[in-house]
Amino acid sequence: MGKPTGFLEFERKVGNNELVKKRIEHYNEFHSLLSKEEQKIQGSRCMDCGIPFCQSGLLLKGMVSGCPLNNLIPEFNDLIYRDNLELALQRLLKTNPFPEFTGRVCPAPCESSCTLALNAPAVSIKENERYIIDKAMEEGKVKANPPQYRNNKKVSIIGSGPSGLSAAFYLNRYGYIVDVYEREDAAGGLLMYGIPNMKLDKKVVQNRINLLKEEGITFYTNSDVSKDDKLKVKVLNEYDSIVLATGATKPRDLLVPGRSSNGVYFAVDYLKSSTKNVYNNISNEEFIDAKNKNVLVIGGGDTGTDCVATAIRQGCNNIIQLEITDSLPLKRQVTNPWPEWKRILKVDYGQEEAIEIFGEDPRRYCSSVKEFISDSQGNLKEAKIVKIQCIKDENGKVIFKEVEGSEEIIKVDIVLLAMGFLGTEETIKNTFDVSINSRGNISAEYGDFKTNVQNIFTCGDARRGQSLVVWAIREGLEVAKAINEYLINK
Repeated sequence: MGKPTGFLEFERKVGNNELVKKRIEHYNEFHSLLSKEEQKIQGSRCMDCGIPFCQSGLLLKGMVSGCPLNNLIPEFNDLIYRDNLELALQRLLKTNPFPEFTGRVCPAPCESSCTLALNAPAVSIKENERYIIDKAMEEGKVKANPPQYRNNKKVSIIGSGPSGLSAAFYLNRYGYIVDVYEREDAAGGLLMYGIPNMKLDKKVVQNRINLLKEEGITFYTNSDVSKDDKLKVKVLNEYDSIVLATGATKPRDLLVPGRSSNGVYFAVDYLKSSTKNVYNNISNEEFIDAKNKNVLVIGGGDTGTDCVATAIRQGCNNIIQLEITDSLPLKRQVTNPWPEWKRILKVDYGQEEAIEIFGEDPRRYCSSVKEFISDSQGNLKEAKIVKIQCIKDENGKVIFKEVEGSEEIIKVDIVLLAMGFLGTEETIKNTFDVSINSRGNISAEYGDFKTNVQNIFTCGDARRGQSLVVWAIREGLEVAKAINEYLINK
């Protein structure tokens, strides 16, 4: 694939990010792609390695290695190099219905397992993918493709995040009548309100929703099945099958003294508030504003990074980000060999912005909060933080222990809890009477995706817990197959 000597001749190159001081003045996407000729060169670096782990989607030590969608990566890299973008688009869409999402927000496990990454920078697979789809969208080559027949069976999908959209896409292609119910005022789930606009422009999401509507899928927004009894009756009685794609939306809390202080928020609420404000779709009372505030983000990961970047754009005074674990190493360790997911320290866009604006990385490792301190009006004013030591008990389980004498009081006006999620909300369990497993997710085996209720299936984060967008898309594909088989047999 590609140019046989391309990986020897050319260095890895990706597009440019807008300068920090410019991009923090707006909420638009700030990454620009390479020119056509430069992108062709990057496609040529794919080395025809024989066994392309990049598209394997294996799980090694509980971490994904390669693309969970099994994208035909060497093929579309070769087609970029050969300037055949029409066929490259066909090959990309054969396995990935929404490359405009993954090309922006996927952490690229494909690149961690790229064979070239053994001793050189990996092929720029993620950027090649985005180049193909963005060019095709720009030139109007991605068009609605409604099914040629309908089988008159109806499926309802609860939740319009990436797994729900994926399930809807494939079930619609099978010929089912598909209705998607979303409790927010816009479809897209976390793609719409959980990921900031500068990372994933909402016009990109809305464009895909419009294409799905043209293909015959119906979306009902402001439709919370767990709160609307009439809607619940309709969903439970008028459909041949139901898909619960509600995500793992129950945020992990931090139950320390002072938790009820005014100014302590879940990160997901903060990010939703910000995105709605960007689109003038929120009242002043609901908007969470970090302007001129001292901000404390608790938790690393993508959500924590998004909070850092958002608070900077709102004009915060300063920002500290706590991570309970130690910093990752700068390079692969012998205990983390290729083609495993590469566990190394990265400076993401939010930290990069904080370093330039405030002069230092906002992250403090092995740290947590012991107490929130408020004033006489109940408004947050300080936080007591402590250092944490990670140790293993006699069973090998990691436990976190406070380091004595390490307490520190810091000034803080807003706290954003970005510590992950604990599973599906209780309202979903109660509404559909589905079983929940020990991890707080809806119980269903991978492969059949059936819940304990006969015609109800589940997929994505609702089933597997908090995970990647690319896994959600894969589960949407698989649950569509399972439902098709179920309804045919029925």
